Amino acid sequence: MKISVYHAPEEFPTAGTFDCAIAIDVLRATTTMCCALEAGADSVQAFSDLDELMTTSEEWAADKRVRIGERGGKMMPGCDLGNSPLEVTRDAVAGRRLFMSTTNGTRALNKIKPVTMVLTAALTNRQAVVDFLKDEQPGAIAMVSSGWEGSYSLEDTVCAGAVIDGLMPVLPKDWMGNDEAVAAHALFVQWRDSLDVLLQQASHGQRLLGLGNTADLEFCAKLDIVNTIPIQREPGILIAHARG
Repeated sequence: MKISVYHAPEEFPTAGTFDCAIAIDVLRATTTMCCALEAGADSVQAFSDLDELMTTSEEWAADKRVRIGERGGKMMPGCDLGNSPLEVTRDAVAGRRLFMSTTNGTRALNKIKPVTMVLTAALTNRQAVVDFLKDEQPGAIAMVSSGWEGSYSLEDTVCAGAVIDGLMPVLPKDWMGNDEAVAAHALFVQWRDSLDVLLQQASHGQRLLGLGNTADLEFCAKLDIVNTIPIQREPGILIAHARG
């Protein structure tokens, strides 16, 4: 395995370069996705455009869909839920498709969806992702941070580093696909015992705290508490792959 890390979707190169691509949006899209699928959601369909989400979701019965729309940390009008991992309970999502559009995370998924193997990672499902990659052994892996509107984010980079750290026992000496991957791993090693503090210091963490989303922030900082990986079944649609 050779791993590259990209700090924003705009940095991701030609899809044909990679065997596996992983979207990361710790605050909060990929955390919400893995929690929703573990809670029994049928699937997640990701959209960059909110109008497209609304139009497509109209084709589904109201009791078979959940609309999740978020911009700037706030729920969008016409949606059922905001982008919170704490809201996607079994009562809210079981058996339903989530139609989801967020500020950053769904943009990353849209960018990488042509890759043969696409999944999403968060700190919460890090070990499940590590185990999956150990089993599948993809040759070239791209971890694509969602960032914040095209810029760098601490929380996504530390998550990429956490995945790399979990893979270290099985990685070859030349595992580094780019310098960003080395830096991501170093960031995780530095902060592994205080991820909650790091997320509070991150610019988007500060933004969520300002909106009163302290509980979301605390949850998103938890490591290895979810066993489900969202994995792409067809372009833009994710289903659950459960560890064990």
